[in-house]
Amino acid sequence: MTSMIFANSQAAIPLQSDLSYVLSNEQITMQFNGIDNQIIDDHFAVLQFPNQFEDDAKILGDGFQMLAQTGGQLNAPQDIGRCPDNNASYRLYPAQAAKRFYNYLVIEQSHGFTLFGFTSCHRFAGYFEIQQHQAGINIMAFIDGEHTQTQDWRSQQMETVTVIKGTVLADVYADYSAKIQLQHPRRAGVTVDAPVGWCSWYAYYAQVTEQHILDNVDVMCDGQSELEWVLLDDGYQAFMGDWLTPSDKFPHGIKSLLQSIKAKGKKPAIWLAPFIAQAESEVFKQHPDWFIRHANGDLLKAEDITYGGWRCTPWYILDTSNVAVQTHLTAVVRTMQQEWGVELFKLDANYWGSLRGQRLQKGITGVEAYRLGMQAIIDGAGDALILGCNAPMWPSLGLVDAMRISDDVERRPERFEQIAKETFNRSWQHRQLWQIDPDCITLTSLIDQGTEQANYEFHRDVILAAGGLTLSGDPLPALTGFAKHTWTKLLTRQRLSQESAQFQSLANSHSILKLAHQYQLHCLFNYADSEAVAHTLIADFPAMWRDLWTGEALHPVPTHTLTLTLAAGLHSRAIVMTAVS
Repeated sequence: MTSMIFANSQAAIPLQSDLSYVLSNEQITMQFNGIDNQIIDDHFAVLQFPNQFEDDAKILGDGFQMLAQTGGQLNAPQDIGRCPDNNASYRLYPAQAAKRFYNYLVIEQSHGFTLFGFTSCHRFAGYFEIQQHQAGINIMAFIDGEHTQTQDWRSQQMETVTVIKGTVLADVYADYSAKIQLQHPRRAGVTVDAPVGWCSWYAYYAQVTEQHILDNVDVMCDGQSELEWVLLDDGYQAFMGDWLTPSDKFPHGIKSLLQSIKAKGKKPAIWLAPFIAQAESEVFKQHPDWFIRHANGDLLKAEDITYGGWRCTPWYILDTSNVAVQTHLTAVVRTMQQEWGVELFKLDANYWGSLRGQRLQKGITGVEAYRLGMQAIIDGAGDALILGCNAPMWPSLGLVDAMRISDDVERRPERFEQIAKETFNRSWQHRQLWQIDPDCITLTSLIDQGTEQANYEFHRDVILAAGGLTLSGDPLPALTGFAKHTWTKLLTRQRLSQESAQFQSLANSHSILKLAHQYQLHCLFNYADSEAVAHTLIADFPAMWRDLWTGEALHPVPTHTLTLTLAAGLHSRAIVMTAVS
């Protein structure tokens, strides 16, 4: 088949005779035109990209679900998160199979960056594999057809792919974002000011009570008045699936609690896992026909095919191809929005809504079913914001205002470091695809969870650089002086800029953010496996350089350059450059 050539000289070789390929506006659109009824499996090769890459080139690949990312080098990929798509828990593809880079793959060489990316995800997940051979390297693009049959498809349209090259990483990502937006327009909430507030989960976890919420709102109305949002997280519901029925820890009901929050001038937000239910729930008992099944007709438990869930298991999965289920989801969310006053929905365990199995609609993929379910929620949410969490990443394009992009925070250095890497790898998505949520800020130790001050200092610099949703995960009545000082600076940063700081390479060691006309923020990071490293900061004009947190001048007079060394291990610095006229 004839090769197609991008404007950047990248060749793309079509691999399927039953597909039509059109290269337009630097994107390849694919459509199935075969006359035979085919089964499209989960490893359907569609394009080959021949290349010459440096063996030790840095790489970054995304995962299908939030907890998976891959970094390292082209000849030595490394999992970044705890839960790769092919590990023993998630099992999206075999552990011994070639590494899959879902959504996009970025390769950094000495002369610049190359990004291979799917710009759409309407029906099928797309991924890339690296194949080495004597003449060079092939980047292979695949579609996961979920073993559907083409005669059952409602559309013959498949997905769209691009290749972008450049010398500036931020520019490559900006070009990629623009192409994605053509396929999946952003929701209105993507560009509003990011929510600032408090979340109950990391203070009380599932043991949260009505009194806990009231106590923290009291603090928000007094000493921490700039915290605006109150997110009631997991633990308020009687059972997973029965979201309108409160547990006995909320004796006055959730509607009354949220209305009292609103009466105090705060904005109520709520957590739910819309696509799952436990066996004890009324929705499962009364509507067993609403749930995904195995091919033999048995009900499918999440644990049968993937990670079973973190509590209240086994989880059963709602079949969102069923119109009755869509109506149910819309009604639940509409009740919360219109009657309870919810202004932000945190939708968790979204990945499970995309699981493959037997659904009412034949031939529908898990991606399509997930998007139908999300649209049903959007139909009930009105003008409330939608935050995705534990989500399938690209299947959520155009359906959320904000997206969790990292693992759950824990008050220990290993998790702070992991979250930093996960967040920085996806911070380019902020206000382009969705607002990023780097998870809550935890700066105060609990009785059974805590770490040293230096690790909290690293964590606050990560949140400072990332921007996005800014929610405290600490019990507010127990905030330390250190935490209160941190919040003062974080809120100032958010007022000055709603953007994420931009990194210059995949090493994620130095990010820059323009705060105002004369102010620039430089955040420097070193990681646990790194040696001491010197950073030279450069200004176009004489400037004063100060530590953001202490205000200490780092050079006695204005200067064009400043060199700082970060010690080996987990360390960071936040430096403000002020232009001197």
